[in-house]
Amino acid sequence: MTMNVADILIEALPYIRRFSGKTIVVKYGGHAMVDEKLKDDFASDITLLKYIGINPVVVHGGGPQINKVLSAMGITSSFVRGMRYTDGETMDVVEMVLGGKVNKEIVARINSKGGRTVGLTGKDGGLIVAEKMTIYQEAQGDNPPEIIDPGMVGTVSRINPEIIHTLADRGFIPVIAPVGVGEKGETYNINADLVASKIAGALGAERLILMTDVDGLLDQTSNLVSTVNAEMIDSMIKSGEIKGGMIPKVECALDVLADGVKKSHIINGTRSHALLLELFTDSGIGTQVVQ
Repeated sequence: MTMNVADILIEALPYIRRFSGKTIVVKYGGHAMVDEKLKDDFASDITLLKYIGINPVVVHGGGPQINKVLSAMGITSSFVRGMRYTDGETMDVVEMVLGGKVNKEIVARINSKGGRTVGLTGKDGGLIVAEKMTIYQEAQGDNPPEIIDPGMVGTVSRINPEIIHTLADRGFIPVIAPVGVGEKGETYNINADLVASKIAGALGAERLILMTDVDGLLDQTSNLVSTVNAEMIDSMIKSGEIKGGMIPKVECALDVLADGVKKSHIINGTRSHALLLELFTDSGIGTQVVQ
C-alpha cells in the first residue's frame, strides 16, 4: 500500500512541476454539483491545486438547481435549440440561483476544505461583458429561414480579467457564475462552457477543464478517444459520434486553443477526484483536445 501511494505521488511530480504558477480554468457542472460526495471531492481537489502553487479558476453551471426553483415558483421552462428561453422573470430566478445559492454553496464548501474563495458573477468588476444572442434558423423544407429570439440569453463580447488577477495574486480562488452584463446594464444568462472558455483565453490559462457526466468523447464502439484535434472532431461530428449538447462543448474546447490555451480536457465529473486524475496521471481519464 505504501509503495502504491509513493508511486502515485512520483507519477504526479512532473505534472505538479509543469503546472506550478499556471492558471487552470475548470467548468464545474453536471452530476458532480448534485452528489454530496462528489461536491466534497471537487472542493478538496480545487483546494489542493491552490496549495501546490496552481491558480484554479472555477466557472459553474446550475441547470438542475434553476429547474427546481422555477418549478417551485410555478414557472414553466422552455428551450430553444437546447438553450433555456429566458424572459425577465426567468432571468431573475437564474441570477438569484446562480449568483446566490449555487455560487455561495461552492464557495463555502471550498472554504471548508481550507481554500480561500471569493464568489463572483460576470457583473463584478465588469468581468463578463455580454450581448444578446440571436439564433438563425436555416430554411427547412417549406419553412422559410427565421431569426429565433431566446430572450435574455447572451454571448460573450469580452472578458475583463483584472478582478481575477487581483484575487489570484492575493491567494484567493475565484468562483464565477455565468451571468453577464450588457453595455446598457442588461443582465444575460450565458452558457457556462462558453464563459469558461472565454475566461481561459483571456487569462492565457495553461488548461481548460470541462466537467460533464460522460467519460469524454466516445467512438462508434463506445470506446474513449483520449486525444482529438480539429480534423478528428470534424470527422466525428459528421459521423454522428459527437452530437447534441456535446457539439457546442467540443467547439468551446477547440476554440480556446486559438487563444493560447495549451490543451483543453473533457472529463467525467462523476468519477471521484476526476480533476486530479486527469491532470496528474500519465493516462488521464478523459479526452484532451489539442491543436
